[in-house]
Amino acid sequence: MRGTAAGALLALAASAWLLAPPALASGSARAGTQSAPGGAVAAAPAVSTSASVTDAANAASTSPTATPPAAGKLTLLLLDAFTIGRAEVTIPHRAVDVRGIVRPYVPGQSVSLRIYLDGRLIMSRTVAIVRSAQSGDGLFTQAIASPAPGNMRIAVSHPASQAQSGFGSSRMLWVLRARAGLGSHGEFVRLIQQRLAALHIYVRQSGRFDSFTALALDAYHRLLGWGTYRALDARTINYLLDGFGRFHVRFPGQGPHAEGDLTHQLLALLAGSRVRYIFPISSGKPSTPTILGSFRIYYRVPGYLPDGMYYSSFFYRGYAIHGYDPAPDYPASHGCMRLPIQDAVFVYDWLRMGDWVDTYYR
Repeated sequence: MRGTAAGALLALAASAWLLAPPALASGSARAGTQSAPGGAVAAAPAVSTSASVTDAANAASTSPTATPPAAGKLTLLLLDAFTIGRAEVTIPHRAVDVRGIVRPYVPGQSVSLRIYLDGRLIMSRTVAIVRSAQSGDGLFTQAIASPAPGNMRIAVSHPASQAQSGFGSSRMLWVLRARAGLGSHGEFVRLIQQRLAALHIYVRQSGRFDSFTALALDAYHRLLGWGTYRALDARTINYLLDGFGRFHVRFPGQGPHAEGDLTHQLLALLAGSRVRYIFPISSGKPSTPTILGSFRIYYRVPGYLPDGMYYSSFFYRGYAIHGYDPAPDYPASHGCMRLPIQDAVFVYDWLRMGDWVDTYYR
């Protein structure tokens, strides 16, 4: 019986071998299969083609991309230049600061600055842009000066870089010939008259160097303590354009009033502490000095008086502010404060009855 059973088992094994697939019968594994522990064969995970394409696309979308350059905007200013009408002006050899404001600020950037005078390149610089501690904007500053009169063009450009796009701007600056005398006219005379008026010295801004301009220059020289003269020299031009010169108010609490500075032979019309106009005067000579103190205008006479006084405002007995010819550049009156005839009507119209008049030496 044991022999019969063994034979049956051998026959069953032989039939199972004949029915198995060839690869399994030979013991080899196809691609995509792997042997499991104990000799069993297990299938490898299947790969989907559509899933592979989607995964690749997702990976591409999450990869780093280049940052586009920041768009730049430039505002260009000319500091220490003056404005006549719509034109920005200066004079030869006077420094003007070119100031640029760049928004937004991007580190490591610079601009190219080129200066042309009457179409000829006279200066070329590369200027770094720095960050403003106050606003956070980009800033650059470069001092320039023209060697001669003419039309100056300031051109600023920023070539496009990886961090910031390209931008640029330009400004025109009119460089005036700094020379004028009695009878001359033009934009330089307008500039001088503008700066005199800015210091509250009475002048008519006509653009012509007339007697009003000459008297205003005389008052300016007195204000600076330079004596009495009416020429427009280089020192006067520089001091005037730099804004030097100030009338120091003694009586700011008096409202509209007049102050006579007898040391400098000047009369100032004031609104409280604010100086409105300054005029040259001739006060009392040593033998008939101008009375000192604070007084009020009590009597006014328009036109001429028999002794030649013109548009008179009396502030104490016979002492008055009035026009007179002559009104020299030294004390020569009988005690009044003489004005040049051409200034008298303006001063008379500005003053009112009861206004204070103060006279003093500094």
